[in-house]
Amino acid sequence: MLKTIVHKHLPPVLAALLLLCTNPAAAASIDQAVESFMAPITASISAFVFYKLSLFGYQVPWIVLWLAVAATFFTFYMGFINIRGFGLAFRLVRGDYHDVEAPGEISHFKAVATAVSGTVGVGNIGGVAVAIVIGGPGAAFWLIVAGFLSMSTKLVECTLGVKYRKHNPDGSVSGGPMYYLEAYLSGRGFPLLGKGLGKFYALALVVGCLGIGNMFQSNQAYVQFVTITGGEASFFAERGWLFGLGIAALVGVVIIGGIRSIAAVAGRIVPAMAVLYTVSALVVILLSAEHIPAAVNLIISSAFSVESATGGMVGAIIVGFQRALFSNEAGLGSAPIAHSAVQTDNPASEGLVSLLEPFIDTVVICTLSSLVIVVTAYPAGLMDQGLEGIALTSAAFEHHFSWAPYPLAIAALLFAFSTAIAWSYYGLKAWTYLFSEHPVSENIFKLVFCAFLAIGCMIQLQAVLDFADAMVFLISVPNILGLYFFAPEIKRDVNDFMARVKAGKVHNYRTEEALNVAGTAD
Repeated sequence: MLKTIVHKHLPPVLAALLLLCTNPAAAASIDQAVESFMAPITASISAFVFYKLSLFGYQVPWIVLWLAVAATFFTFYMGFINIRGFGLAFRLVRGDYHDVEAPGEISHFKAVATAVSGTVGVGNIGGVAVAIVIGGPGAAFWLIVAGFLSMSTKLVECTLGVKYRKHNPDGSVSGGPMYYLEAYLSGRGFPLLGKGLGKFYALALVVGCLGIGNMFQSNQAYVQFVTITGGEASFFAERGWLFGLGIAALVGVVIIGGIRSIAAVAGRIVPAMAVLYTVSALVVILLSAEHIPAAVNLIISSAFSVESATGGMVGAIIVGFQRALFSNEAGLGSAPIAHSAVQTDNPASEGLVSLLEPFIDTVVICTLSSLVIVVTAYPAGLMDQGLEGIALTSAAFEHHFSWAPYPLAIAALLFAFSTAIAWSYYGLKAWTYLFSEHPVSENIFKLVFCAFLAIGCMIQLQAVLDFADAMVFLISVPNILGLYFFAPEIKRDVNDFMARVKAGKVHNYRTEEALNVAGTAD
């Protein structure tokens, strides 16, 4: 059967890619046709999702308020679990309580690595620069605050992802908002509504993964690759198809193996790219050490400024929260899909592990990007050169080292690649929820996903990307409603697990291993 499907669907996809590769005019024609069709649909959806409300005289997208209020509520409701549970989260990731016999497919570390690979992307480099340009240096302060609050949202949704996951006959696991939303409503006598809401979430996620988790990533990776290989003089400058086919092939090799393969690659790439970018940023910051006190003062004073050219305190809060929430994806429901594959009998344990995601993504990496810009770009006068996005961040690095854009570009390429493989898994689980867990269904999706990766480097399809962006944030509405419904249950589960750990009732394999080693030595 699989052979029949491949023969039926593969030729048209390959033919379309070949047409794009060999005929730039055809690519442009397809681009225009899709744009003209999608533009009015995108405009309507985006106008609703990103509709701005007036708040203290400022225009704020209601979706940002929806996510920010949820993050703040769960932080207080869960008793500042982002502080109380941080140490335990680290011990869980380290493997202290990892039972290899527990149901699931991957370890705590690989689960968080996969989820982090989906959130850490080019937005951590370029998006932060945009936030500072629009909201001023104070946006960096509120970005950190938003990241801190988002940790609580992640805990609630990832605990739910594991608790209501589905164990498939082949040993694989499926989980995410579509499953716990369906479970909640079905358990209260509304099975059709639960199923319908689950399908809506899954459909929107499939659309979203093909946009921001796919075409956008490959397009940005291509732009960065062309930059470091000579710009307009680069061999790849007019050969987006070649780069697209290459990255599609690399991603295809990884995702064909499922979550175990994705997690294994993410477990290597995430630490590598995090270390590469962190070390590079710290070197730049240390080289501007004399500007650090002034930079910190500027960030804090701007964060609480009443008046400023960038909107003052309210403007900084809005921009900072928007950047943070868009970056760490807390509340969107994507991370629970990856975390649901973890090996554990304690769902709350994985919720605690997920606390580390916004911390790494926003509190650490986004903060480093902010400091690089503030301690370098402001004193060097780079803010007056009309630079924005990743170009501003790159210029800040280049101010100290002419070769700095190269490791930055490599980091951006790794970020894009890791984001793509993580979102392929999110999209796959949404796809199988809509259709089936059958291998044929899974392979069709993987084929489509890789084809869109290649297309992303060939044509712009801005309307498609904007539509996907809007759909991804729209699904936060049913997801966060579900989190509110389940909040009392999750609070009990988390507190109970932490109490059992404190009482020594949860097996500590690391301690046991240490005792065994000591006994052997004796």
